[in-house]
Amino acid sequence: MKIDAQGLYYRDLNQKIREAVAAGATEIELVNVNGQYFIGDGINREVTLTIQGVPGNDLAAFMNGATIIVRDNGQDNIGNTMNAGKVIVHGHAGDVLGYGMRGGRVHIRKDVGYRVGIHMKSYNENKPVLVAGGKAGDFFGEYMAGGVLILLGMFSDDADKPKHGFRFGTGMHGGTIFVRGEVDEKKLSREVGVFELTDGDRQELEGYLKDYCGDFGIDFAEVMAERFVKILPKSTRPYGNMYCPMPR
Repeated sequence: MKIDAQGLYYRDLNQKIREAVAAGATEIELVNVNGQYFIGDGINREVTLTIQGVPGNDLAAFMNGATIIVRDNGQDNIGNTMNAGKVIVHGHAGDVLGYGMRGGRVHIRKDVGYRVGIHMKSYNENKPVLVAGGKAGDFFGEYMAGGVLILLGMFSDDADKPKHGFRFGTGMHGGTIFVRGEVDEKKLSREVGVFELTDGDRQELEGYLKDYCGDFGIDFAEVMAERFVKILPKSTRPYGNMYCPMPR
């Protein structure tokens, strides 16, 4: 079914979406979307939302199984505390993507903003995965506790822009970040280091990237033609010395 978002207040649009899902719709196309907040938030069914236009902040927050396809750019806070499902953005996306994300996948074709993957964590058997095909701003992987971030640096509209910003991995104490090509170690936070991939890492990475490439029609062999490295925390308690020791 199709819902025209032209001129609709975000609450009214989201009410229409919830009513359609409750009525059993499995494929919903939203047209003329222009900055409406909270689209897809809390949806617990395997429905596919295709968005024509640019959705507002907090797309797919608390989502638990749906698929959202954005044919344009996304804004901030995509996948906030998301549990399951997938978000596919065919353009750029903003800041604070995947905040506290506990499961599911977020695939961004182009550049992403600041603080991507902040507080991302694994939850029981769930392992969240966020892939950025372009470049990233400062604080990538900040306070990351689990899950996987992948930065390709390939599909940016700004050839002169650095692949990643400063304070990369600040406070990171879990999870894994994979980066295609070189990492600017001067921009890494002191809590993290650069490591070579194991055979198991490469097998895991290939699985994620086959899924990503399939969503965008990208040549998987081209993506894998460049060397990857992984960023890991040096400690599971990077700020442990700031607190009183636990009693023995």
